[in-house]
Amino acid sequence: MGIFTKAEKEGELVAVFDIRSSSVGGALFRVQKSGIPKIALSLREPIIFKRTIDINRFVLSILKPLNVIAGKMSKMGIGAPEQIFCVLSSPWFVSQTRIINLKKDTSFTVTTKLIDDLIKKEINLFEEEHLAKYTETGNKIRLIELKNIKTMLNGYETVNPLDQKSKELEITVFISMSPEQVLSKIEETIKRYFHSGNIKFISSVMSSFAVVRDMYTTQENFLLIDIGGEVTDISMIKKSVLRESTSFPMGQNFIIRGVASALDSTLGEAESLLSLLKAEHGDAPTEKKLNPIIEKLKMEWLKKFQEALSNISMDISIPATIFLSTEMGFADFFGKIIKTEQFNQYTLTESKFEIIFLDTETLHGTAVFEKNAIRDPFIITDSVYINRFLINSASSR
Repeated sequence: MGIFTKAEKEGELVAVFDIRSSSVGGALFRVQKSGIPKIALSLREPIIFKRTIDINRFVLSILKPLNVIAGKMSKMGIGAPEQIFCVLSSPWFVSQTRIINLKKDTSFTVTTKLIDDLIKKEINLFEEEHLAKYTETGNKIRLIELKNIKTMLNGYETVNPLDQKSKELEITVFISMSPEQVLSKIEETIKRYFHSGNIKFISSVMSSFAVVRDMYTTQENFLLIDIGGEVTDISMIKKSVLRESTSFPMGQNFIIRGVASALDSTLGEAESLLSLLKAEHGDAPTEKKLNPIIEKLKMEWLKKFQEALSNISMDISIPATIFLSTEMGFADFFGKIIKTEQFNQYTLTESKFEIIFLDTETLHGTAVFEKNAIRDPFIITDSVYINRFLINSASSR
Protein backbone atom coordinates (compact mmCIF):
# COMPACT_ATOMS: atom_id res chain seq x y z
CA MET A 1 0.00 0.00 0.00
CA GLY A 2 1.94 3.02 -1.23
CA ILE A 3 1.19 6.35 0.42
CA PHE A 4 3.50 8.18 -1.94
CA THR A 5 2.42 9.61 -5.27
CA LYS A 6 4.56 10.68 -8.17
CA ALA A 7 6.70 13.77 -7.75
CA GLU A 8 5.88 15.42 -11.05
CA LYS A 9 8.96 17.61 -11.20
CA GLU A 10 12.05 18.60 -9.33
CA GLY A 11 11.31 21.59 -7.14
CA GLU A 12 7.77 20.49 -6.27
CA LEU A 13 6.72 22.18 -3.00
CA VAL A 14 5.72 19.80 -0.21
CA ALA A 15 4.37 20.57 3.26
CA VAL A 16 5.21 18.38 6.23
CA PHE A 17 3.77 18.58 9.73
CA ASP A 18 5.65 16.85 12.55
CA ILE A 19 3.34 16.07 15.48
CA ARG A 20 5.04 14.92 18.67
CA SER A 21 3.86 14.63 22.27
CA SER A 22 5.48 17.90 23.38
CA SER A 23 5.53 20.04 20.23
CA VAL A 24 4.26 20.48 16.69
CA GLY A 25 6.60 21.29 13.82
CA GLY A 26 5.96 22.30 10.26
CA ALA A 27 8.00 22.87 7.12
CA LEU A 28 7.80 23.62 3.43
CA PHE A 29 10.47 21.97 1.30
CA ARG A 30 11.24 21.50 -2.36
CA VAL A 31 11.74 18.00 -3.75
CA GLN A 32 15.19 17.42 -5.27
CA LYS A 33 16.17 14.43 -7.41
CA SER A 34 19.47 14.23 -5.53
CA GLY A 35 17.48 12.95 -2.54
CA ILE A 36 18.47 16.05 -0.55
CA PRO A 37 15.40 18.20 0.17
CA LYS A 38 15.63 21.98 0.02
CA ILE A 39 13.90 23.27 3.15
CA ALA A 40 12.40 26.72 2.60
CA LEU A 41 10.70 27.15 5.98
CA SER A 42 10.84 25.32 9.31
CA LEU A 43 8.80 26.14 12.43
CA ARG A 44 8.02 24.52 15.79
CA GLU A 45 5.55 25.34 18.56
CA PRO A 46 5.41 23.73 22.03
CA ILE A 47 2.40 21.84 23.35
CA ILE A 48 1.46 23.24 26.76
CA PHE A 49 1.61 20.36 29.20
CA LYS A 50 -0.17 19.99 32.53
CA ARG A 51 0.65 18.33 35.85
CA THR A 52 -1.67 15.44 34.96
CA ILE A 53 -2.60 13.96 31.59
CA ASP A 54 -6.23 13.85 30.49
CA ILE A 55 -6.22 11.86 27.24
CA ASN A 56 -9.20 13.74 25.73
CA ARG A 57 -7.67 17.14 26.50
CA PHE A 58 -4.30 15.82 25.36
CA VAL A 59 -5.70 15.18 21.88
CA LEU A 60 -7.07 18.74 21.78
CA SER A 61 -3.76 20.16 23.03
CA ILE A 62 -2.07 19.54 19.66
CA LEU A 63 -4.62 21.60 17.72
CA LYS A 64 -3.63 25.05 19.01
CA PRO A 65 0.07 24.78 18.03
CA LEU A 66 -0.95 23.04 14.78
CA ASN A 67 -3.21 26.01 13.98
CA VAL A 68 -0.36 28.42 14.70
CA ILE A 69 2.13 26.49 12.55
CA ALA A 70 -0.26 26.00 9.60
CA GLY A 71 -1.32 29.65 9.76
CA LYS A 72 2.27 30.92 9.66
CA MET A 73 3.17 28.55 6.82
CA SER A 74 0.24 29.71 4.71
CA LYS A 75 1.13 33.41 5.16
CA MET A 76 4.83 33.23 4.31
CA GLY A 77 4.28 33.72 0.58
CA ILE A 78 6.33 30.67 -0.39
CA GLY A 79 3.48 29.07 -2.31
CA ALA A 80 0.80 26.42 -2.00
CA PRO A 81 2.17 22.89 -1.42
CA GLU A 82 1.29 20.30 -4.02
CA GLN A 83 1.38 17.51 -1.45
CA ILE A 84 0.93 17.43 2.33
CA PHE A 85 2.37 14.88 4.75
CA CYS A 86 1.91 14.50 8.48
CA VAL A 87 4.46 12.55 10.56
CA LEU A 88 3.08 11.20 13.84
CA SER A 89 5.12 10.32 16.92
CA SER A 90 3.86 8.40 19.95
CA PRO A 91 1.26 8.38 21.36
CA TRP A 92 -0.56 9.38 18.17
CA PHE A 93 -0.01 6.02 16.44
CA VAL A 94 0.69 2.38 17.23
CA SER A 95 2.78 0.08 15.05
CA GLN A 96 4.09 -3.44 14.80
CA THR A 97 6.27 -5.51 12.54
CA ARG A 98 4.57 -8.83 11.86
CA ILE A 99 5.90 -11.97 10.20
CA ILE A 100 3.38 -13.95 8.16
CA ASN A 101 4.17 -17.62 7.50
CA LEU A 102 2.46 -20.04 5.12
CA LYS A 103 3.74 -23.61 4.78
CA LYS A 104 2.27 -26.47 2.75
CA ASP A 105 3.36 -30.03 1.95
CA THR A 106 2.89 -29.42 -1.76
CA SER A 107 3.91 -26.45 -3.90
CA PHE A 108 1.50 -23.56 -4.32
CA THR A 109 1.53 -20.50 -6.61
CA VAL A 110 2.07 -17.12 -5.00
CA THR A 111 -0.66 -14.76 -6.24
CA THR A 112 -1.68 -11.20 -5.44
CA LYS A 113 -4.92 -12.48 -3.90
CA LEU A 114 -3.03 -14.92 -1.66
CA ILE A 115 -0.73 -12.18 -0.35
CA ASP A 116 -3.60 -9.70 0.07
CA ASP A 117 -5.67 -12.23 2.03
CA LEU A 118 -2.77 -13.11 4.32
CA ILE A 119 -2.00 -9.43 5.01
CA LYS A 120 -5.68 -8.56 5.58
CA LYS A 121 -5.89 -11.32 8.18
CA GLU A 122 -2.74 -9.99 9.86
CA ILE A 123 -4.17 -6.46 10.00
CA ASN A 124 -7.30 -7.77 11.72
CA LEU A 125 -5.18 -9.69 14.25
CA PHE A 126 -3.11 -6.57 14.89
CA GLU A 127 -6.23 -4.57 15.68
CA GLU A 128 -7.54 -7.23 18.06
CA GLU A 129 -4.26 -7.90 19.86
CA HIS A 130 -2.55 -4.55 19.97
CA LEU A 131 -4.99 -1.69 19.73
CA ALA A 132 -7.67 -2.56 22.26
CA LYS A 133 -5.66 -1.12 25.15
CA TYR A 134 -5.08 2.17 23.31
CA THR A 135 -8.57 2.99 22.13
CA GLU A 136 -11.99 3.39 23.64
CA THR A 137 -14.79 1.08 22.58
CA GLY A 138 -16.28 2.28 19.34
CA ASN A 139 -13.39 4.54 18.44
CA LYS A 140 -12.53 3.81 14.82
CA ILE A 141 -8.99 3.07 13.70
CA ARG A 142 -7.38 4.03 10.40
CA LEU A 143 -4.52 2.17 8.75
CA ILE A 144 -1.83 4.73 7.89
CA GLU A 145 1.07 2.51 6.78
CA LEU A 146 1.43 -0.99 5.42
CA LYS A 147 4.89 -1.76 4.11
CA ASN A 148 6.17 -5.07 2.82
CA ILE A 149 9.67 -5.14 4.30
CA LYS A 150 10.77 -8.56 3.09
CA THR A 151 9.37 -11.58 1.20
CA MET A 152 10.96 -15.04 1.33
CA LEU A 153 10.19 -18.18 -0.69
CA ASN A 154 11.54 -21.51 0.61
CA GLY A 155 13.89 -19.59 2.91
CA TYR A 156 15.33 -17.25 0.25
CA GLU A 157 14.56 -13.55 -0.05
CA THR A 158 12.96 -12.49 -3.32
CA VAL A 159 11.81 -9.16 -4.74
CA ASN A 160 9.47 -10.79 -7.30
CA PRO A 161 7.42 -13.51 -5.56
CA LEU A 162 4.32 -13.30 -7.78
CA ASP A 163 3.49 -16.33 -9.97
CA GLN A 164 6.34 -18.34 -8.45
CA LYS A 165 5.79 -21.78 -6.91
CA SER A 166 6.84 -22.49 -3.34
CA LYS A 167 6.14 -24.69 -0.33
CA GLU A 168 6.93 -21.93 2.14
CA LEU A 169 6.09 -18.22 2.05
CA GLU A 170 7.25 -15.71 4.64
CA ILE A 171 6.26 -12.02 4.49
CA THR A 172 7.55 -9.39 6.92
CA VAL A 173 5.22 -6.37 7.06
CA PHE A 174 5.24 -3.13 9.03
CA ILE A 175 1.78 -1.91 10.06
CA SER A 176 0.87 1.37 11.71
CA MET A 177 -2.55 2.70 12.67
CA SER A 178 -4.02 5.72 14.39
CA PRO A 179 -7.39 6.58 15.98
CA GLU A 180 -9.74 8.17 13.47
CA GLN A 181 -10.62 10.85 16.03
CA VAL A 182 -7.01 12.10 16.08
CA LEU A 183 -6.51 11.98 12.30
CA SER A 184 -9.77 13.72 11.44
CA LYS A 185 -9.04 16.60 13.85
CA ILE A 186 -5.56 17.03 12.36
CA GLU A 187 -6.96 16.99 8.80
CA GLU A 188 -9.69 19.47 9.65
CA THR A 189 -7.14 21.88 11.17
CA ILE A 190 -4.64 21.70 8.29
CA LYS A 191 -7.33 22.04 5.62
CA ARG A 192 -8.36 25.40 7.01
CA TYR A 193 -5.14 26.71 5.52
CA PHE A 194 -4.21 24.26 2.74
CA HIS A 195 -6.58 22.58 0.29
CA SER A 196 -4.29 20.42 -1.85
CA GLY A 197 -5.90 17.00 -1.75
CA ASN A 198 -5.45 14.24 0.79
CA ILE A 199 -3.08 14.47 3.73
CA LYS A 200 -0.80 11.44 3.89
CA PHE A 201 0.12 10.16 7.36
CA ILE A 202 3.44 8.56 8.28
CA SER A 203 4.83 7.16 11.54
CA SER A 204 7.99 8.73 12.94
CA VAL A 205 9.47 5.29 13.57
CA MET A 206 9.38 4.40 9.86
CA SER A 207 10.75 7.81 8.87
CA SER A 208 13.72 7.69 11.27
CA PHE A 209 14.41 4.00 10.60
CA ALA A 210 14.62 4.50 6.83
CA VAL A 211 16.85 7.59 7.10
CA VAL A 212 19.26 6.02 9.61
CA ARG A 213 19.41 2.77 7.61
CA ASP A 214 20.32 4.71 4.45
CA MET A 215 22.88 6.89 6.26
CA TYR A 216 24.62 4.00 8.03
CA THR A 217 24.54 1.25 5.41
CA THR A 218 27.15 -0.89 7.19
CA GLN A 219 25.23 -0.76 10.49
CA GLU A 220 22.79 -3.67 10.19
CA ASN A 221 21.89 -3.90 13.89
CA PHE A 222 20.89 -0.92 16.02
CA LEU A 223 18.34 0.56 18.40
CA LEU A 224 16.28 3.65 17.66
CA ILE A 225 15.29 5.50 20.83
CA ASP A 226 13.03 8.54 20.64
CA ILE A 227 12.39 10.28 23.97
CA GLY A 228 9.45 12.63 23.52
CA GLY A 229 7.62 14.81 25.99
CA GLU A 230 5.33 12.07 27.29
CA VAL A 231 6.54 8.79 25.75
CA THR A 232 9.81 6.93 25.15
CA ASP A 233 9.85 4.79 22.00
CA ILE A 234 12.36 2.00 21.44
CA SER A 235 12.72 0.14 18.12
CA MET A 236 15.12 -2.73 17.43
CA ILE A 237 16.62 -3.20 13.97
CA LYS A 238 18.28 -6.52 13.12
CA LYS A 239 19.88 -7.24 9.73
CA SER A 240 18.48 -3.91 8.48
CA VAL A 241 14.90 -5.01 9.28
CA LEU A 242 12.70 -3.20 11.79
CA ARG A 243 12.01 -6.17 14.07
CA GLU A 244 10.36 -4.92 17.26
CA SER A 245 9.03 -1.69 18.74
CA THR A 246 7.85 -0.84 22.23
CA SER A 247 7.17 2.24 24.31
CA PHE A 248 6.55 3.37 27.87
CA PRO A 249 4.76 6.52 29.10
CA MET A 250 7.75 8.35 30.56
CA GLY A 251 9.43 11.10 28.60
CA GLN A 252 11.06 14.43 29.33
CA ASN A 253 7.93 15.84 30.97
CA PHE A 254 8.09 13.02 33.54
CA ILE A 255 11.33 14.52 34.85
CA ILE A 256 9.91 18.07 34.90
CA ARG A 257 6.71 16.98 36.66
CA GLY A 258 8.73 14.98 39.20
CA VAL A 259 10.89 17.97 40.09
CA ALA A 260 7.84 20.28 40.33
CA SER A 261 6.04 17.82 42.60
CA ALA A 262 9.05 17.26 44.88
CA LEU A 263 9.73 21.01 45.25
CA ASP A 264 6.04 22.03 45.24
CA SER A 265 6.87 24.44 42.42
CA THR A 266 5.27 25.30 39.11
CA LEU A 267 6.19 23.34 35.99
CA GLY A 268 7.86 26.44 34.58
CA GLU A 269 10.02 26.85 37.69
CA ALA A 270 11.00 23.18 37.59
CA GLU A 271 11.92 23.46 33.90
CA SER A 272 14.09 26.53 34.61
CA LEU A 273 15.92 24.77 37.45
CA LEU A 274 16.59 21.75 35.22
CA SER A 275 17.92 24.00 32.47
CA LEU A 276 20.34 25.63 34.92
CA LEU A 277 21.48 22.26 36.20
CA LYS A 278 21.99 20.84 32.68
CA ALA A 279 24.01 23.92 31.74
CA GLU A 280 25.98 23.61 35.02
CA HIS A 281 24.92 27.14 35.98
CA GLY A 282 23.09 26.23 39.18
CA ASP A 283 24.39 27.36 42.57
CA ALA A 284 25.54 24.88 45.23
CA PRO A 285 22.38 24.99 47.41
CA THR A 286 20.16 24.44 44.37
CA GLU A 287 22.25 21.49 43.20
CA LYS A 288 22.23 19.98 46.68
CA LYS A 289 18.44 20.17 46.75
CA LEU A 290 17.88 18.97 43.17
CA ASN A 291 20.40 16.15 42.80
CA PRO A 292 18.68 13.53 45.03
CA ILE A 293 15.31 14.32 43.41
CA ILE A 294 16.71 13.92 39.91
CA GLU A 295 18.61 10.75 40.82
CA LYS A 296 15.36 9.17 42.03
CA LEU A 297 13.56 10.17 38.83
CA LYS A 298 16.45 8.86 36.71
CA MET A 299 16.21 5.47 38.41
CA GLU A 300 12.45 5.31 37.82
CA TRP A 301 12.93 6.07 34.11
CA LEU A 302 15.86 3.63 33.91
CA LYS A 303 13.78 0.82 35.44
CA LYS A 304 11.12 1.26 32.75
CA PHE A 305 13.84 1.43 30.09
CA GLN A 306 15.32 -1.86 31.31
CA GLU A 307 11.89 -3.51 31.30
CA ALA A 308 11.29 -2.30 27.73
CA LEU A 309 14.63 -3.75 26.57
CA SER A 310 13.74 -7.07 28.17
CA ASN A 311 10.36 -7.07 26.42
CA ILE A 312 11.83 -6.63 22.93
CA SER A 313 14.85 -8.92 23.34
CA MET A 314 12.94 -12.20 22.81
CA ASP A 315 16.01 -14.24 23.80
CA ILE A 316 18.26 -12.52 21.25
CA SER A 317 20.96 -9.99 21.93
CA ILE A 318 20.11 -6.32 21.79
CA PRO A 319 22.26 -4.18 19.47
CA ALA A 320 24.80 -1.99 21.26
CA THR A 321 24.56 0.93 18.81
CA ILE A 322 21.84 3.43 19.73
CA PHE A 323 20.53 6.29 17.62
CA LEU A 324 18.95 8.66 20.13
CA SER A 325 16.58 11.57 19.46
CA THR A 326 15.17 13.89 22.12
CA GLU A 327 13.60 17.31 22.40
CA MET A 328 14.16 20.31 24.64
CA GLY A 329 17.90 19.84 25.15
CA PHE A 330 17.58 16.54 27.02
CA ALA A 331 19.93 14.52 24.77
CA ASP A 332 22.95 14.55 27.09
CA PHE A 333 20.74 14.05 30.14
CA PHE A 334 19.22 10.79 28.90
CA GLY A 335 22.38 9.78 27.04
CA LYS A 336 24.28 9.70 30.34
CA ILE A 337 21.55 7.63 32.01
CA ILE A 338 21.69 5.04 29.23
CA LYS A 339 25.50 4.95 29.12
CA THR A 340 25.84 4.42 32.87
CA GLU A 341 23.14 1.75 32.91
CA GLN A 342 24.64 -1.53 34.09
CA PHE A 343 22.11 -4.35 34.33
CA ASN A 344 20.98 -4.83 30.75
CA GLN A 345 24.23 -3.89 29.06
CA TYR A 346 25.95 -7.01 30.32
CA THR A 347 23.05 -9.42 30.12
CA LEU A 348 21.22 -8.51 26.92
CA THR A 349 23.41 -6.37 24.69
CA GLU A 350 26.19 -7.31 22.29
CA SER A 351 28.62 -4.91 24.01
CA LYS A 352 28.62 -1.61 25.89
CA PHE A 353 26.18 0.95 24.48
CA GLU A 354 27.46 3.42 21.89
CA ILE A 355 25.13 6.40 21.45
CA ILE A 356 24.81 8.48 18.29
CA PHE A 357 22.59 11.55 18.73
CA LEU A 358 20.25 12.21 15.82
CA ASP A 359 20.85 15.95 15.98
CA THR A 360 21.56 18.59 13.34
CA GLU A 361 25.27 17.79 13.45
CA THR A 362 24.74 14.10 12.67
CA LEU A 363 22.21 14.98 9.95
CA HIS A 364 24.44 17.65 8.41
CA GLY A 365 24.42 17.46 4.62
CA THR A 366 21.22 15.42 4.34
CA ALA A 367 19.20 18.58 3.60
CA VAL A 368 19.88 22.10 2.35
CA PHE A 369 18.18 25.25 3.57
CA GLU A 370 16.89 28.44 2.03
CA LYS A 371 17.70 31.71 3.80
CA ASN A 372 17.38 31.34 7.57
CA ALA A 373 15.24 28.19 7.85
CA ILE A 374 15.61 26.66 11.32
CA ARG A 375 17.67 23.45 11.51
CA ASP A 376 15.22 21.07 13.20
CA PRO A 377 16.42 17.42 13.31
CA PHE A 378 12.90 15.96 13.23
CA ILE A 379 11.90 18.12 10.26
CA ILE A 380 15.15 17.21 8.48
CA THR A 381 14.52 13.49 8.99
CA ASP A 382 10.90 13.74 7.83
CA SER A 383 11.83 15.78 4.75
CA VAL A 384 14.65 13.43 3.72
CA TYR A 385 12.36 10.40 4.04
CA ILE A 386 9.50 11.96 2.06
CA ASN A 387 11.81 13.42 -0.60
CA ARG A 388 13.58 10.12 -1.28
CA PHE A 389 10.40 8.10 -1.58
CA LEU A 390 8.71 10.67 -3.79
CA ILE A 391 11.70 10.50 -6.13
CA ASN A 392 11.87 6.69 -5.96
CA SER A 393 8.15 6.30 -6.64
CA ALA A 394 8.42 8.67 -9.61
CA SER A 395 11.37 6.78 -11.12
CA SER A 396 9.62 3.42 -10.77
CA ARG A 397 6.61 4.53 -12.83
